[in-house]
Amino acid sequence: MVNAVSDPLITVFCIQNAVAYTIEAMPSSSSKSSRDKGSRKRSIQKGSAEGHSKRRAARMRTVAETSAGGLVVDTETGHAAVIGRLDRRGRLLWSLPKGHVEHGETVEQAAVREVAEETGIDSAVVAALGSIDYWFVAEDRRIHKTVHHFLLRAVGGTLSDADYEVAEVAWVPLADLPARLAYADERRLVQRATTMLADSA
Repeated sequence: MVNAVSDPLITVFCIQNAVAYTIEAMPSSSSKSSRDKGSRKRSIQKGSAEGHSKRRAARMRTVAETSAGGLVVDTETGHAAVIGRLDRRGRLLWSLPKGHVEHGETVEQAAVREVAEETGIDSAVVAALGSIDYWFVAEDRRIHKTVHHFLLRAVGGTLSDADYEVAEVAWVPLADLPARLAYADERRLVQRATTMLADSA
């Protein structure tokens, strides 16, 4: 006599041999087919998303942009003018003043102009500090930006945050800049500038 029970396990008792066998129930063909269809659907969706990303990347134009700015120092006080901008999270990040090189400008002229616009300080170029370049994506464009930095000496003007892109401006002692500046590349440029100023003293 067979005593039947419900899935997932079916236990068959053989009275004659007094032996019990436990047989694992096999999945039905309909449930297996359903899982296979689900797997194929997920694969198609994943392939479609990857294809869309590749097509979007292929459509992006690559653009080169050039900016200039630098470290403007009041050599009488040993302070530098820096700017604070708010990021997307509302955090105030301090950096060196800089901006786009306009048509017909040299990078040195652009650096002097941008420092004046963003800090209110008039300056003169002392020496080149070096360049920083990086990539980012904006409005379906892959942008390769190069920023030329200079050591500048303050010659006039008054500290001002009149530029709409600037949240705050400040005179900061050179020794305090590594702790104030948000970006490691700019901190390294400040170290280079500090060495230059010490050598020329």
